[in-house]
Amino acid sequence: MSSLDLPDRYREANRARWDESVAIHAASDFYRVDDFLAGESKLLKLDLDEVGDVAGKSLLHLQCHFGLDTLSWARLGAEVVGVDFSPSAVQTARDLAGRANLSAEFVESELYASPDVLADRLGTFDIVYVNLGALCWLPDIAGWARVCARFLTDGGALYVRDVHPLTQSLDDETASGELRLRYPYFETERPLHWSGDGDYADASAKMAHQDSYEWNHSLGEIVTAVIDAGCRIEFLHEQDWTVYPALPWLVETERGVWRLPSRDGTPDRRLPLMFSLRATKAATPPRPSAPPSR
Repeated sequence: MSSLDLPDRYREANRARWDESVAIHAASDFYRVDDFLAGESKLLKLDLDEVGDVAGKSLLHLQCHFGLDTLSWARLGAEVVGVDFSPSAVQTARDLAGRANLSAEFVESELYASPDVLADRLGTFDIVYVNLGALCWLPDIAGWARVCARFLTDGGALYVRDVHPLTQSLDDETASGELRLRYPYFETERPLHWSGDGDYADASAKMAHQDSYEWNHSLGEIVTAVIDAGCRIEFLHEQDWTVYPALPWLVETERGVWRLPSRDGTPDRRLPLMFSLRATKAATPPRPSAPPSR
């Protein structure tokens, strides 16, 4: 691998694109910031049901973008910290916290560096929360899981809801409803390279930073990474719906819910579009006391 192909190159291209996207996203109908400021939560009922009551608990949101979900947890009584590698995202999140009169801390850090940046917070969070569109930007899923586990208290919970890796591996240029594998399902050393000036939140936007790099991770790799990091899986759920048109021919069956088109009036459930996982960090066994000296 040449020096031009090192992960730093990929990370900086992704950071530049995400940094540029923040202003577009904050102004878009997709994120509906005004609705949030008027009191609307940005959390799914699925998240609320599966994470549970957060009042009085400490919650770390990794890859938090500009903080709408993070601040929605704060409204429910959590003591929140959001981490993102985009300086624009972190500043916008801080501004929104002030406008919403919510207590929250936002920290600028690349994910794998966050244990060093937040060294005083290791082992202090009751919940680590990771949501949609996070894992595909990470080259090393085992390293991600170790980061999550390091921040959790003994008995603390990791909750992840993200795009299903099978969906990530499908060809998105086929005919409507045709499911055809095209991209790697398993983690690869080299990422997929995408280039284009469009943005998912605003079709009219024209991005100056057009390159981005992504990695897929199989469901088995994700689950095994979490277990190997010292966490016990409580559940793994797969959903036949998602919250955005992850494939161009998904249909919106209700506000914010996208599914495969029905087949002859029957719901098409051939494909998992999201997954959610909850795991608990195992308590660290006490060190054995030294035997009595003779």
